[in-house]
Amino acid sequence: MADKINIGISAEDREHIAKGLARLLADSYTLYLKTHNFHWNVTGPQFTTLHTLFEQHYTELAIAVDDIAERIRALGFPAPGSYADFAELTEIEESRDVPSADDMIAQLAQDQETIVRTARSVFPVVDAADDEPTADLLTQRMQIHEKNAWMLRSMQEA
Repeated sequence: MADKINIGISAEDREHIAKGLARLLADSYTLYLKTHNFHWNVTGPQFTTLHTLFEQHYTELAIAVDDIAERIRALGFPAPGSYADFAELTEIEESRDVPSADDMIAQLAQDQETIVRTARSVFPVVDAADDEPTADLLTQRMQIHEKNAWMLRSMQEA
């Protein structure tokens, strides 16, 4: 199927872009799950603020994973969709315990930055292929995650 697509980007470039987006999808889905977990389990004096903030973040990520997966499909490749695939592709570390609220904030700030780095790493092939739709998607993702990281880091300063 990938060979029949003629959008002005070679099959080889589309494959490289799709592989980079697969890593971004895995990071995003893993962060979605981690943020949802923290939303459920946060406690302490910042409960209401963090519970609400984490819900905003995981809700936005739920939309993002769909956008990323659909871009992979538009490029002609299957989107990864299993926990095993995501575990193999992600740079986000899962949290199997329930950390303190402060540790949740610190972990999520680092994870937001990890996603920015993953998105940024895909740019060279995207730029070389003149793939503006993917560049736009990456730019939007980086902007959102940089802002989220900044907001989370700001909550740590006292």
